[in-house]
Amino acid sequence: MTTRRRCLTLGAAALAGGALAGCDERAEQDAAARLQRRLAPPGSVAGADRLRALVHAATLAPSSHNTQCWRFSLGADTIRIAADFSRRCPAVDPDDHHLFVSLGCATENLMQAALAHGLQAEPQVAADGGITVALAPTPPRRTAAYDAIAARQSTRAAFDGRPLAPALWQRLEDAAAAEGVTLQIVSDRAGLERVLDAVATGHRAQLSDAAFVDELVRWLRFDAAEAARSGDGLFAGCSGQPSLPPWLARRIVRRFLRADSEVARSTEQLRSSAGVVILASDAAGGPQRWVGVGRAFQRLALEATAAGLRLSLLNPPLEVARLRAPFASAFGLAPLRPDLIVRIGYGPRLPESLRRPLEAVIA
Repeated sequence: MTTRRRCLTLGAAALAGGALAGCDERAEQDAAARLQRRLAPPGSVAGADRLRALVHAATLAPSSHNTQCWRFSLGADTIRIAADFSRRCPAVDPDDHHLFVSLGCATENLMQAALAHGLQAEPQVAADGGITVALAPTPPRRTAAYDAIAARQSTRAAFDGRPLAPALWQRLEDAAAAEGVTLQIVSDRAGLERVLDAVATGHRAQLSDAAFVDELVRWLRFDAAEAARSGDGLFAGCSGQPSLPPWLARRIVRRFLRADSEVARSTEQLRSSAGVVILASDAAGGPQRWVGVGRAFQRLALEATAAGLRLSLLNPPLEVARLRAPFASAFGLAPLRPDLIVRIGYGPRLPESLRRPLEAVIA
């Protein structure tokens, strides 16, 4: 059976004249992404530049489809974080759950950066999900979580299958602990197979939905030049895929976005993982609660990164509304809403995703 990976590989081989140029572009993209992840050394900036340094750290947070769906407003001693609804994804995220989780991730990064730069950050989250972060002087403290901001990535490669020690699982659970957020660790083989069954069902539902596929393709970036121009989206290289000229890739990609290939890929990913962490919260919660879920997830991600682990999200059964409650019941989480499925393990580092310039996200 021809898979999407195989298709893209064949397409790249057929374009031998552009292959070397693609390699050069990939190297340039990697260098640009590494440069974007250079955080300002604590103590090196003051005033407005210090606030911009905090925003820079916040923008290195994950977001659904790498949409970077946030806007920042700088005050004298506050930073406001608001949703950028022009970058929402109505097909995969019709209630904006992932959007507000992304704002929570950015908030947590900002708080870790503030502490490193000698500021105590106190976020207040409004019912509509808007966040106002009050900043006050405090002795600077550079934490492992701060250093992990630049290194964290969503790694969509297979892991090496090594288990995690119980103490390390506990360390991750402690890092993510938050009021109103429930964590469940699934590390036994039978449990992971149940997760895989749910993920497979989610893939089949999503990839039979034309609106979902259209939206996904709009956010795909097929070569480094396209990724650099946009500074956002899902760059093929970040998933270990070869680059293709966008004009060609957009003609053929829909033929190979098939559930069978995605299920095969998720099977490899899950069976090579040490386990998954499921985050859940009140099913009646809204933006305010989802920001809290995002903060908890980001603390988990930063702690995992500091411990030398990789992680990524496998959320298809949570993104299809009719599958969410059965998933919660299968893992003893009902009546909560399962928010995120995070796979964790030891694995390779992949190319970094790009970010838009600060001027594009600061109001």
